[in-house]
Amino acid sequence: MTGGPLSIAGTLLIHASFLLPGSWDGTSDSAPPEICGKIFSRSRAGYDRMYSFWENGSVRRSAARDARPEDLSLRGAARHNGHVDGSPAAALRAGWAPGAVPARRPSRTFPAMDQLVQIPRIDARVTDAATALNSLRQRLSPRGDIVSPQSRQRTVAVFGQPLTPQQVVERIASDVRQRGLAAVLDYTRRIDGVELTAATLRVPAEDLRAAHAAADPALLQTVRRVAQRIGQFQQSILHRDVRVDRGSEGYLAQRYVPLRRVGICVPGGAASYPSTVLMTAVPAQVAGVEQLAVVAPPTPYGADNPVLRAVCYELGIDELYRMGGAQAVVALAVGVEGVPRVDKIVGPGNLFVALAKKHVYGDVAIDALAGPSEVVVIADEGTPPQFVAADLLAQAEHAPGASILVTWSTGLAEAVGEQLQQQLATLPRGAEARDSLQSFGAVVLVRDAVQAAEVADLIAPEHLHLALRDAEALRSRIRNAGAVFVGPYSPVALGDYAAGPSHVLPTGGTARFASGLSANDFLRAHSVLHFTPQGLESLAEDVGRLAEVEGLTAHRASVEVRRGGQRSASGP
Repeated sequence: MTGGPLSIAGTLLIHASFLLPGSWDGTSDSAPPEICGKIFSRSRAGYDRMYSFWENGSVRRSAARDARPEDLSLRGAARHNGHVDGSPAAALRAGWAPGAVPARRPSRTFPAMDQLVQIPRIDARVTDAATALNSLRQRLSPRGDIVSPQSRQRTVAVFGQPLTPQQVVERIASDVRQRGLAAVLDYTRRIDGVELTAATLRVPAEDLRAAHAAADPALLQTVRRVAQRIGQFQQSILHRDVRVDRGSEGYLAQRYVPLRRVGICVPGGAASYPSTVLMTAVPAQVAGVEQLAVVAPPTPYGADNPVLRAVCYELGIDELYRMGGAQAVVALAVGVEGVPRVDKIVGPGNLFVALAKKHVYGDVAIDALAGPSEVVVIADEGTPPQFVAADLLAQAEHAPGASILVTWSTGLAEAVGEQLQQQLATLPRGAEARDSLQSFGAVVLVRDAVQAAEVADLIAPEHLHLALRDAEALRSRIRNAGAVFVGPYSPVALGDYAAGPSHVLPTGGTARFASGLSANDFLRAHSVLHFTPQGLESLAEDVGRLAEVEGLTAHRASVEVRRGGQRSASGP
């Protein structure tokens, strides 16, 4: 899923039509004249050539699309000190047109285009990267429209018209509110292609038990160890009641009470996610939540998955419902036949799940409006490039997922590009990961570690991996991140599956103000105030004056009536 003109690419390529500000989005037949950039072209044998050029003419996508890689040329090419031009638009678009003689031609033929990985490059050393990075983040936000062509086709098939994701959610929500369970079952049939009834919506307890009995014992041992690690960490950060004694005047307190009932959304479209059950249910259990209702699509990767069922049983969860998407979120929020309403809904999901959670906020609490997964890796010349490439691919295989490398080492950037090419060829989801890298990835070149920290704070990523040699020193400069992984031997996958903190984290730049899910998110706090007559008297004058200024005389009277004859009364 790429935009802009056909590109000769290797480890690094400025091919970021989707990042450009302005009116041209890479889909028209001509590009703006202010096109410049630098292309690193690398063959599979490791030969590379660097081209710097300034394009003053028009790029015809129709011609470039049909040209062979070795026939493409640069028109109006001119060197520009080995760097891109200073404007964001010029820095983020590389293009050319056929018909002119290349300034230099590589000594080897380029590999087939389907063998190359193309990653947008942002040179923050010579241009302001904020516009480009903000544009990338907006594309990954749940406010956007990141849905697959298949989802768009399904929308037309289900609703008879090409609705936006927001319109889809509003229609489903309205139907579920009006028709209850009947609407949930109807949308499950139309969207998931599964016929359910009120009796088959909830997975029977005996099926959960059977899945657990048939599960691999080694897997169950892993689940127990991971649950224990999560529980230990969550217990250590759990809020405790606080009491402030005021002596003879009384006391103040903050009390934390667990929510009674929580709904957990577990994805199940492209893969099975038993880890999501662990990372949401265990923190809730540590907080003391009494009832957990898990919802997942009625698919082999969702509620019908035996591993997911076994994990639910292992954790003592007996409510697993075979429903997903927006209809499941709304059903949890309002309550339908056989599914009592919850107090809060947590867990990840696709764009429709995120928009549905936004829709029901106010009826219930939610954890966050999560978008696609993302990682920023800050690395230097001492970081093994194979480590960096593996970390970028671990997020890219979510498809979509943003994978961004920030470095001041051009040598490392090139080496990472080679590693990406090699590792992609070995991944079962290599095609999906390649698409994500090209559409939502970036290599950001910075001056030094200080600017790297500034870029990271600007992106405010879900995962930030400080994979450089002096990672601890840089950690103190970081303010905005969902989770920070310190050192080259702290890959994000450890946090995704087993470390202890929840892997449900803020995305889309919301780490500026939001935090990852924890046991504390399942607690509701309320204050407790107790005053004796002496305590009342100590505050009476200040209360009366402020109430009078605001014109709320009854407030003042409610204090004054307790003074005088009531001063000798003892408190509770």
